[in-house]
Amino acid sequence: MAEPSAKSLDPKVLDRLEGLELVARTVVEGVLSGRHRSPLRGSSAEFAQHRQYVAGDELRRLDWKVYARNDRLVVKEMFEETTLSCHLLVDASESMAFGSLGWTKFDYARWCAAALAHLVIASRDTAGLVLFDSAERVKVPPASGAAQEHAILGALEQASPAGPTGVGAVLKWLGGRLRRRGIVMVFSDFFDELDAVAEGLRALTHGGHEPIVVQIVDPLELTLEIDHLARFDGLEGTGQLKLDPRSIRSAYVDEITRHNQQLARAASAMGVDYLRLSTADSLEAALSSYLAHRSARSRGGRL
Repeated sequence: MAEPSAKSLDPKVLDRLEGLELVARTVVEGVLSGRHRSPLRGSSAEFAQHRQYVAGDELRRLDWKVYARNDRLVVKEMFEETTLSCHLLVDASESMAFGSLGWTKFDYARWCAAALAHLVIASRDTAGLVLFDSAERVKVPPASGAAQEHAILGALEQASPAGPTGVGAVLKWLGGRLRRRGIVMVFSDFFDELDAVAEGLRALTHGGHEPIVVQIVDPLELTLEIDHLARFDGLEGTGQLKLDPRSIRSAYVDEITRHNQQLARAASAMGVDYLRLSTADSLEAALSSYLAHRSARSRGGRL
């Protein structure tokens, strides 16, 4: 494949590519891939850090040299050189069907998931997929290899957005059911009660996972720049309303801004990465910028 230009990675061009495999490969051409350290800590040979001993820690992990010098009980933690496990959670509820640019939020979310699945599997790590609305709809358990990438891309290609949103409830349910600990990237507009979302993120964290919140927004949702009478359909079949958007634009923009800021603050308070992506953004630019930032602040440059 020829090296893609910046223009070729714009969403309007990605929308014309046939098949998610081509989309994924095109996007990943511009993203540096490579080996990265697992987010898990284990018993490999490379030292990571000391931490205070707590009741229940294995005595064999105590650093007796530190105890002899400082009379302090500390435990040695080591970087685990196992493969990374990345769970890709994609919101396929009806609200993700909205799009003002010729493609929907769901299209953009699955482009993101497809690109990251390709990147992770090309790095010889494991990736899995969960498609959900108010409950888990489709699951591809984590694995590696070309067959796994094909299974993930196939599930994404066949899916269509439908059903009510239940992001928080799904995250909470999955918190104790994802068997392999790892990174959990959640792609959604997060049009849900934020208390429920926060509770779901906490469940993932308590389950030993590292959640990453990826909010997908359509630019029209942020501005409501419509200057004619329009019909508004309630989220997931909750009714219809005809009105002049100019009459509610100011209040609407205040509300959507408040919602998004509260989501970002809730993630930050838990130490969870928050990334907002507009469906107008170049996908390669958005992902490569985030991954470069993440690599810069982690010793191993992991995803």
